Amino acid sequence: MSNYKLIGVGNNAKTVKGDGSEYLTAILYLAPADLALGYILDGSKLIKLDFTDELYCSTAINLCPMAETAGCKPGCLNSAGRGVMNTVQNARIRKAVMLRDTPELFFDLLRTDLDKFQKYCQKRDIQPVVRLNGTSDRNWKDVILDYPDIQFYDYSKVYNRVKKNWPTNYHLTLSYSEANDEYRDKVVEYANNYNTNLAVVFRDKNRIPDTFLGRPVINGDADDLRFLDPEGVVVALYAKGKAKHDQSGFVID
Repeated sequence: MSNYKLIGVGNNAKTVKGDGSEYLTAILYLAPADLALGYILDGSKLIKLDFTDELYCSTAINLCPMAETAGCKPGCLNSAGRGVMNTVQNARIRKAVMLRDTPELFFDLLRTDLDKFQKYCQKRDIQPVVRLNGTSDRNWKDVILDYPDIQFYDYSKVYNRVKKNWPTNYHLTLSYSEANDEYRDKVVEYANNYNTNLAVVFRDKNRIPDTFLGRPVINGDADDLRFLDPEGVVVALYAKGKAKHDQSGFVID
């Protein structure tokens, strides 16, 4: 299972809790928001440009369009777990740069990975599960439509994404934040109007309430199989990495 170019299998502490005889999860990790700004690839070599370089502005990228509004950039999950390692960060930047600069190559590699992963699961009679936004918030509908036998899922702060006509093999959980009053109100509105669950990051896992926003709270860290969650709930996650010290309103006390 290790011969994938873009996706990872079995390297996330939470997804492996749900993996077993029924499900196997693969995740795509990209450098979130604008963290790949200023980077280019020279062959296989990753190069960081000085902001005075004439090519710098051409490297603009933002894979999390609501990051500033929702206040999640400082406490991003990107820094949690294996994300503290420079090699991991460089790999995520490299993939984001590839998506930006050579999208045909990126999607060829991604589809090859998904084909391989799907065949691996089919041979073992296991449901393949894929989260394409491990540390990003991009619309992957064009890919999802090509793989009806894979169960896809995501967390997203792009609340109006729930309005789209998604295929049945895609599950979306909206992500809550109080960093911005307008965002807070909108994400709750869309979650209520479109019967979508809300993920909420709490600072202390020992002080997670039984209800929040008038919804029952479930433990979202028991596993990552969000498509199995009951409807109308808050999915409680506890702060990890830099999020433990977040004061923006993204993490709830």
